[in-house]
Amino acid sequence: MVQAGAGALPFVDGAFEGAIAVFTVHHWPDYEGGLREVRRVTTGPVVVLTQDLAAFDQLFWLVREYLPPVGPDAQPMPDIADIARVLGPCRVGVVPVPHDCTDGFFAAYWRRPEMYLDPDARAAISGLALMDDATRGEMVARLRADLESGEWHRRHAGLLELDEYDNGYRLVVSEGG
Repeated sequence: MVQAGAGALPFVDGAFEGAIAVFTVHHWPDYEGGLREVRRVTTGPVVVLTQDLAAFDQLFWLVREYLPPVGPDAQPMPDIADIARVLGPCRVGVVPVPHDCTDGFFAAYWRRPEMYLDPDARAAISGLALMDDATRGEMVARLRADLESGEWHRRHAGLLELDEYDNGYRLVVSEGG
């Protein structure tokens, strides 16, 4: 097993035929340097599963209705255009989330809002686990109140009829290096 940071991969140029990064690039201290390193050690496709933040903020009710705007100290989410600029020509695809998704990433429970009240579920979602206790507590209290009153279901009745939903997740694929 090799453990390394994305910014300094201990492999020769072209050591791999492909690479994938799943919901991770936004956690890298220098995502541009990390993507350049991944491109350096990869001869074929580089696939990045990430978020289009503009779409995510507009589409996902939890962000839009229960969380305050992200402040200037928040960890920046790389823009898809910036990822493509570093990796080279890319195609971008929408990744809809199925209503019964069990993975547990941020918007996995878009049709099961009660899951965001579960401390174990929140602990597995980096965006919520890294949030300060006061903000997370306020989100939980407001969501719990809306679920108990039926307000959430009234506002989002249409979501309960969908099998999948576009929450702004995007698959960015760069073919070759």
